[in-house]
Amino acid sequence: MTAVFATATPAQAETPGGPTQAAYLADRLREQPVYVTDQLPRAVPRSTAPEFARLAKGTGVPTYVLVLPAESVRDGKALLGAVHDRLGRNGLYVLVDDHGVTDARAFGVRAPADDAWSTQLYELPYDAGPLLSFERFAEVVAQGPEKAAARAEAARAKYEDAEPKAMYIGPSDRRNQSFLTGILLTGVPLLILLLAAYGRRLRRRYAGNARKADRAAHRMPSAVAVVAVVASAALAAVAVALTATAVFDQTASSGVKPPTPAEMSARAERVAAGLRQDAVYQDPESPRVLDARGLDRLHQRIDDFRRSDGGGPVYVALVPQTSENESADDTELFAAAVHAKVGKPGVYVVADPGDGTIDAYNHGLRLDSDRLLFDLPDDITLGDSRADESDDHLLGERLDALMTFLDRTPRTDRPVEGSSPAPAPSPAEDTALPPLFATDFWPGLVVGAFAALLLSAVLAGIAALVLRRRRPATEPAERLPLTAPTEPSASYLRRTAYAEISALTREFTERRDDHPRAWDRLDAALLLLDGDPGRARRPGVDPATLVTVIVLARAGRAALTGDDELCCGVNPLHGRGVRLSHVRVSTEGTGRRLLPVCELCRDTAIADPRGIPARLLRLPAPSGDGRLPYYDATDGPLTVVPRGIARLVDKVRETAGVH
Repeated sequence: MTAVFATATPAQAETPGGPTQAAYLADRLREQPVYVTDQLPRAVPRSTAPEFARLAKGTGVPTYVLVLPAESVRDGKALLGAVHDRLGRNGLYVLVDDHGVTDARAFGVRAPADDAWSTQLYELPYDAGPLLSFERFAEVVAQGPEKAAARAEAARAKYEDAEPKAMYIGPSDRRNQSFLTGILLTGVPLLILLLAAYGRRLRRRYAGNARKADRAAHRMPSAVAVVAVVASAALAAVAVALTATAVFDQTASSGVKPPTPAEMSARAERVAAGLRQDAVYQDPESPRVLDARGLDRLHQRIDDFRRSDGGGPVYVALVPQTSENESADDTELFAAAVHAKVGKPGVYVVADPGDGTIDAYNHGLRLDSDRLLFDLPDDITLGDSRADESDDHLLGERLDALMTFLDRTPRTDRPVEGSSPAPAPSPAEDTALPPLFATDFWPGLVVGAFAALLLSAVLAGIAALVLRRRRPATEPAERLPLTAPTEPSASYLRRTAYAEISALTREFTERRDDHPRAWDRLDAALLLLDGDPGRARRPGVDPATLVTVIVLARAGRAALTGDDELCCGVNPLHGRGVRLSHVRVSTEGTGRRLLPVCELCRDTAIADPRGIPARLLRLPAPSGDGRLPYYDATDGPLTVVPRGIARLVDKVRETAGVH
């Protein structure tokens, strides 16, 4: 009953303009079991018909395949039923468009059409293409109903929420690849050069006081090192370029084989051949949109216009337009191609039975072409709401209105030749991807350079923090009188003590000759820390002990280069003492003490004797109430600092019970 109803609808009934859609397609399938339209050469060239036929034979049942534009099909299953009724042969009927299998019905055979359709829909990515879609469909049909049902269910469960990965990339993806390649091509080599330069700087900074002979014996010659770094950067650039070329090797955005010139011109030739026979050509692959009365009315209006003053022939092509046809959905280009093949002047009208649009182009008549191009009312070109709701888009009524518009179009003195529109992109160019080293590759080079600078700065900062923690930097001796605090915090003392004892340990171990004084001072400092330099930066060591460690460590480092026996007695954190001097140590009274002083304290004692008390090192009082001069805040070894470093070492050993 469904088939009877389908053949009884106006869209399927016989019309004076030729066979119905179902009858025409049935005749084609009677000739060959696979029919490929000529309207999709960019997506499904007609040369793919043998491949469809080969796959159809693998289903195990008689299979008939129709490849049509989606715009030509209103109801796929109804169309397949009508074609089956016209053809009168049992089998599996499959409908394919430019994306893949859209509908399938089995008549008189046992074939899992629905499960096969579901499987190919879920298992394949959206860009698989019609041929691969039909291949997967045929494969599932051949498995039989039970396996097909299980496979369809598994595919739905697996891909219901996550679509399979696309098989091809598009131009935007290629631009992203080019951009990334550009970033890496400059970023990686430049980063190598910058990090190498920073590493060289670090090596120089942390070389310590090792002897020049040792450095020369263990360091690669500078020129060779530079060449090695530059060569590494160049090799990295080559590696990036080769890897990008191998990984981003896609050349096309589709797997469709480019059509031949004959396939690209087949549709225009078919339409032109029809228009030579009749001024109105209705695409036989599409549903009829003009009934007998509407067709007669249109023919009459065309004859009247041809005989009118300044009129001429009008050719109407009711053919669907898609982006996959030879003109890439450019109706002006299609009309020009048809005019060239018809070879006669006239108004060429392109009416799309799929979406209902109408376009008209003048080629050689004495008509105002601009009026046709720019002043044609939207009710004619696009239709109104009534046209949108009608299956035939009211094309008969609107074409009649177009003829009225042509009757009223101003005439010109001479025939007006139609414009020559730009050719549509070739199929190969349409799917070809831009070269990898083009488009956004050049901005990527610039971004890569900035990224390398930024990343190297970040890495240098991290490295500096790590190295500062592992090998903390010490303050230069000449700056100590200016930077050392008079009331140091516990964190300052811990940080400075650890930095100084670590520096002395490192420099002492790098020296091969004997330095007994330096060893004595290092040994005394370690005695205060129970042999663990790391204890200096952990809470628990009192401030006086930390100051003593700092004084001994600095004196030990000085002993490696020369021997400074005195330490500033005003503030032991000032470092080296240059002379003994009677200095005022209190703002009250005239009490003085004989203390070794650094250069700055010596100058202060001479220029402003009352300024010395403000420069005294003050440590927390044992009672916790305020701060006292360091020699009053403790009775430990620090009190003997004014008597020299040797006496300080002895005092530490006496306190620790070491002889």
